[in-house]
Amino acid sequence: MSIPAQSSGAPDTDPDSPEDRLRRFATIWSRAIFPSTATSLTRTEFEQHLLPLARDLSDILHARPFDAAPAAEVGAALVTAHCTDPDALSSTLGVIDSYLVLYCGNNNATALSTEDSRARCARIQHTLAGGFTQALRERTLAEQEAIARSALTARSDAEHALHATEARFRAVFKDAAIGIGIADLDGKVLEVNDTLTRMFGGLDHHVRSHRLNEWVHPEDSPHVWKYYDELVRGEREHYRVEKPYYRNDGTVLWTNLTVSLLRDADGKPQYQLALMEDTTERRLLNLRLRYEATHDALTGLPNRTLFFERLEKALSAADSSRFGLCYLDLDGFKAINDSLGHASGDRLLVEVADRLQSCATAPGEMVARLGGDEFVALTTGPDTETEVAELACRILGVLGTPIRLDGRELTVRGSIGVVEGPARDRNAAEVLRSADITMYRAKSAGGNRFELADDEADARAITRHGLTTALPAALDRGEFFIEYQPLVHLDDGTVHGAEALVRWCHPQHGVLGPDRFIPLAEHTGLIVPLGRWVLEESVRQANFWQERHTDGGPLRINVNLSPTQLHHPRLVAETVDVLERSGLEPGALCLEVTESALIGADDDLLKPLRQLAEMGVDIALDDFGTGYSNLANLRRLPVSVLKLDRSFTMGMQQHPADPVDLKIVEGIVSLAHSLDLAVTVEGVETGAQAEQLRKLGCDTAQGWYYARPGAPDRIHSLRLADAV
Repeated sequence: MSIPAQSSGAPDTDPDSPEDRLRRFATIWSRAIFPSTATSLTRTEFEQHLLPLARDLSDILHARPFDAAPAAEVGAALVTAHCTDPDALSSTLGVIDSYLVLYCGNNNATALSTEDSRARCARIQHTLAGGFTQALRERTLAEQEAIARSALTARSDAEHALHATEARFRAVFKDAAIGIGIADLDGKVLEVNDTLTRMFGGLDHHVRSHRLNEWVHPEDSPHVWKYYDELVRGEREHYRVEKPYYRNDGTVLWTNLTVSLLRDADGKPQYQLALMEDTTERRLLNLRLRYEATHDALTGLPNRTLFFERLEKALSAADSSRFGLCYLDLDGFKAINDSLGHASGDRLLVEVADRLQSCATAPGEMVARLGGDEFVALTTGPDTETEVAELACRILGVLGTPIRLDGRELTVRGSIGVVEGPARDRNAAEVLRSADITMYRAKSAGGNRFELADDEADARAITRHGLTTALPAALDRGEFFIEYQPLVHLDDGTVHGAEALVRWCHPQHGVLGPDRFIPLAEHTGLIVPLGRWVLEESVRQANFWQERHTDGGPLRINVNLSPTQLHHPRLVAETVDVLERSGLEPGALCLEVTESALIGADDDLLKPLRQLAEMGVDIALDDFGTGYSNLANLRRLPVSVLKLDRSFTMGMQQHPADPVDLKIVEGIVSLAHSLDLAVTVEGVETGAQAEQLRKLGCDTAQGWYYARPGAPDRIHSLRLADAV
């Protein structure tokens, strides 16, 4: 229901402007809590008083980075405005929950998602309630101190002017808003006021008939009775504790208890004065807020916060203790969300949570939801090495039963990373990181399984992550360089060209080959700018060779293209741009594409390669023979060179050569030449291999027999030495 904003004499504004929505929120807030507010302001004046606080809540909701701490000041401001009735707090939390996002969620240039808005709103409620209760407690304690001082003053003055002060003391004692009791040093209750009587159930004799040391509760603070003994012996003047009591009906009364020692005129201990504030409702509120802050709202499981508390406690246990942790991620959960909707996905998560709870019922076991479709199970004890594996098996077992949802049976699978070991070896963050890495290892192995953590595998994953994050800056800092491996004519042994092989000179790990970082560059998309840099440097180097070595004919440069680069829309334009700026003829450039990248390629993927081939750029089919392409498809591919994989030449390192390998290579060479394709062979490491390949009709070769990849000035320095 829309509520019109109160007129304040301000000029007319847009009826749906952020300021107008803010005023409507303040109006709703003031109407909700004004009846329970002890103030002399009119409701309109009170609404104007709440408007700045409403603006503060809106600013907190949109703060980046988000910080709910200022909401505590809003809660304290309510206490300052005399909104101290418990109904004022509950009404305020209800208004914020229902209307803050509705009226203030879009009051900022950057809109928040519904999930983010609701999460922030919940944090704001929690923090505001904490600020409210803290301010109310401080105010009450201040009143207690004032009352205590008045009571002590009254008792002291009574020694000198008994008749003048007795009435004043009785007024303070009887009408105080907190419970007051007086007892002798033996603990016998002598006097109680009406408030304290009501706190204990309303029967005066049930309080007076007790001694203080009879009111023991299992949740008493360890020091409460130590403080009591010190006070009655005169060694302590007062103490303050939080203490529970049993009422006559068996319920528990929680209090903030302040006990002071009253001395006679000679300074001798004579009485005890107790001041009690009933904190039962506040404690229940705090317990509820604590539960909401440490449990997942959807599944009711402990959340990340509570799980980390339990894990840190387990890791700080005695030296003989051990722990086991299962980190579960559902396989294919995104597909369920996308196809059935988030509501169905949520119901699925609830069912999964129930099944996981049934797996972890033994002492020392717990299940928590970290977020999304990620769950963890923790077990502690002396034999967790066996127990955690059994726990992982139970989890996979309960997930194996199909879940019926909206008339469908869904099979849920999960991947689990298991970490187990003695306590005190690692901190919680390290344990969870290892479990996360291990879980992804299980997922990469096909899922629906668990894997045990391995320190070496963790180290490799951490190194990969470090390399991934360092890649962009490495390109900017010029940490990459290119080595060149000669391509040699088999018939006369002259240098035909060279293949450009990129290397990374890493500050910590030294020189890294492409197998260490090219897959990471593919994954992050950095392969496109890195590939362009390699192309520019290689073409520039090839042009330099042609200018310096005119007697041996033009040297060709072979540059590898990744699958991601093949899909880049500016591949042709950037290649043309590089060639034109360098002055290198297109025929001196050969782009190598792996066979696997072209398996099943459609015309859209082949179009840029055809355009480059029509310009005169050679296209080489790299690693030929390792894929599963149909040989007949060679006719439709715009390639001019086949590069045989080194696996075909391994059998030629021995004498005599493997006859099967000879027949295969002979057949491929014959097929290639019949299609006007040149054949290049990789991995030539011996003179015997080179001679066999020459006899079989191969055109060019490269390998350690001729030269290892090296600096560009060594391109003509062939050692012709067997590498094996």
